[in-house]
Amino acid sequence: EKIKRMLPVFSACCTETIIRWENSMPSEGSSEIDVWPEFQNLTGDVISRTAFGSSYQEGMKIFQLQGEQAERLIQSFQTLFIPGYWFLPTKNNRRMREIDREIRKILREIIGKREKAMKNGETNNDDLLGLLLESNMRQSNGNAKLGLTTEDVIEECKLFYFAGMETTSVLLTWTLIVLSMHPEWQERAREEVLNHFGRDKPDFDSLSRLKTVTMILYEVLRLYPPATFLTRRTYKDMELGGIKYPAGVNLLLPILFIHHDPDIWGKDASEFNPARFADGISKAAKHQGAFFPFGGGPRICIGQNFALLEAKMALCTILQRFSFELSPSYTHAPYTVITLQPQHGAPIRLKKLGS
Repeated sequence: EKIKRMLPVFSACCTETIIRWENSMPSEGSSEIDVWPEFQNLTGDVISRTAFGSSYQEGMKIFQLQGEQAERLIQSFQTLFIPGYWFLPTKNNRRMREIDREIRKILREIIGKREKAMKNGETNNDDLLGLLLESNMRQSNGNAKLGLTTEDVIEECKLFYFAGMETTSVLLTWTLIVLSMHPEWQERAREEVLNHFGRDKPDFDSLSRLKTVTMILYEVLRLYPPATFLTRRTYKDMELGGIKYPAGVNLLLPILFIHHDPDIWGKDASEFNPARFADGISKAAKHQGAFFPFGGGPRICIGQNFALLEAKMALCTILQRFSFELSPSYTHAPYTVITLQPQHGAPIRLKKLGS
């Protein structure tokens, strides 16, 4: 229900993006756009508005700073590893610490204003920060030991960037790339969208009933999961697959490898085939737990419904207005930098559909 109330924000942000694309295109013919940065901007806009509501501008500033921080972190990964390098006063390290201090300062101000307003009954809690603070106040009920500290809330807010922006933007990017490679599935998805909505704004209930679009998104998440692996730690001595592990062992779960395993998915494991999800996730593979782009169990990503709804809204809005194909300059080179990204961008040729 809370996510449902965020749908107008999804719709408004998607519409703004589409209108900007349309205005940059000639009246006839096609126009080439690198959709990777476009989707980063779109999902950044969405998460800023849904996470921080009236503090949207401050939220955008936080995400811009986190984007710079991520780029600098990537740069440090690409250099020769030296133990303790992070503690050296290099230009890059100093700037990363400056960014962290600035982010924390902005978040403290936002949280302080919101807590004061909540105590005075002056604000609703429909954004993610409001829900977080409301839940925290309800759980603690005046008991400081039970609630989150301001620093805890700051750390949760910093996660909004990765969980709400980065993963959804790569999902949308790979979806447009794959549908450009497979125009028959693009047309099937468009037909479903137009049958449900025509040119009208998609509504929550109908988005939930889109079978072909959902199958496509699942298959893209299988082939190109935003996170290529997960880590977990054993909390007690246990046996997994005939191997005994003591408590405190870090385990790496290779999502990308498992999602491409022919023994689990069949001989066409490396091929794009959304039809494998026609009967749902549980029957798509030989093992029910083989599909886990959002993790699984009690630590499954709490933002998966948010991400899928946002992706459906964006994809539907695009399919209603454009057909698209890969630019001749596109080079297929997936690579992992925190998430699985197109190394050379995603140049797509868009063509307006007739009215």
